[in-house]
Amino acid sequence: MSQTEEVEDSTAPLIEHLAELRTRLIHSVVAFLVGMIICFTVATPIFNFLTAPLCQVLSERGQDCDLIFISPQEGFFVAIKVSLLGGLILSFPYIAMQMWRFVAPGLYKNEKGAFLPFLVASPFMFLLGASFAFFVVTPLAYDFFLGFQQFGTEGEAVAETGAAPLSVVFQGSAQEYLNLTIKFIVAFGMCFQLPVLLTLMGKAGLVSADGLGAVRKYAVVAILVLAALVTPPDVITQVILFVVVYGLYEISIFLVRRVETKREEKLRAEGYYDDEDEDPLMAEFDEDDDK
Repeated sequence: MSQTEEVEDSTAPLIEHLAELRTRLIHSVVAFLVGMIICFTVATPIFNFLTAPLCQVLSERGQDCDLIFISPQEGFFVAIKVSLLGGLILSFPYIAMQMWRFVAPGLYKNEKGAFLPFLVASPFMFLLGASFAFFVVTPLAYDFFLGFQQFGTEGEAVAETGAAPLSVVFQGSAQEYLNLTIKFIVAFGMCFQLPVLLTLMGKAGLVSADGLGAVRKYAVVAILVLAALVTPPDVITQVILFVVVYGLYEISIFLVRRVETKREEKLRAEGYYDDEDEDPLMAEFDEDDDK
């Protein structure tokens, strides 16, 4: 076989993979657009659902749940943002399936069995984090923010100053409220991916339980910085995010240790562990050096 034929044979599979990747990406984009269009038709009910935490806090304070548009185009952009978020959530299972179908043919059977649970766990953990943010963190945050309102008492103000009472009350922009709520949802959803990511890295041998435990103090600092960056400047939300993410970090160490234990048991059952205290990878290197 000539050199030209070898190059053509090696190029053909690459072109086939690129063509398949293009097809998968087109299907994913179409699914996202369909989901976005569906959500755009029901953007108002979705937005009303997203305002539930704010309305709950305002109701407890005896205030009406009213949001305003401060620009003519704000209502349109609110509907677009709601559609983007809803379209991504609706289309994600199909997009994940397209990703899996593209990657799966190149994996061995045991690799498929190892990777598939993480592909399923990732959206579940994101939804868990988003739900925690929406139903727990967001009401607490808005209750804290709205605590700085100032309600003027007419009798006291007239008696002391002779002027009309000063009232500083919430009249929120719909777009600003949506931006802040989405920020909460995405931040906690992504942070809840930590056990999935670290466990997958542990399964691949990139991190170890002892290594994660050794850098725990640095992880605490990193989590504090993360909590300060992705949440508004209120102590309550930052403390909640820090406690949750640090708890997930400790859970990740436990999961990585379980992965390492199962791997050692498998290697020991296959006869690769002559000495329980000896690392099987180091043993293989020692054998190669002897040869």
